[in-house]
Amino acid sequence: MVRGSCLCGGIVFEVAEFTGPFELCHCSRCRKVTGSAYMAGVVAPRAGFQMVQGADLIVTYDAPLRDRSPPYRVCFCSRCGSPLPDPSGDSPWIEVPAGLLDESPGVLPDKHIFIEKKALWDRITDGLPQLDEAALRVYRAKAR
Repeated sequence: MVRGSCLCGGIVFEVAEFTGPFELCHCSRCRKVTGSAYMAGVVAPRAGFQMVQGADLIVTYDAPLRDRSPPYRVCFCSRCGSPLPDPSGDSPWIEVPAGLLDESPGVLPDKHIFIEKKALWDRITDGLPQLDEAALRVYRAKAR
């Protein structure tokens, strides 16, 4: 089990296994949620996710739709503001902000996404694939 927690330690969760993808999202919403150049999100099967403590501290914010679905839901700790995975989602997968993990998830970042929306001051200097929205849609359609 890989343990994760928020900044204040009030919320603790465990994940049995991370499968990926492990994406670095540069969209404006992820940048605003993290206050950084991108959100590092790693995916795991929801069946292997469990809350250990602090579920009552989780608050959600559903941002209004922009151009089209899907909606953008943010979960965070009501005490310290750390972004959190959505424990109430109905998808068989759960995306975990990688910065919350206290141990390695066992997978590494595999791509940058929404690079056309990256911050003007951001420079991507690693060798990971860089996908804009159109390329990401094609990639995800092939992966299904």
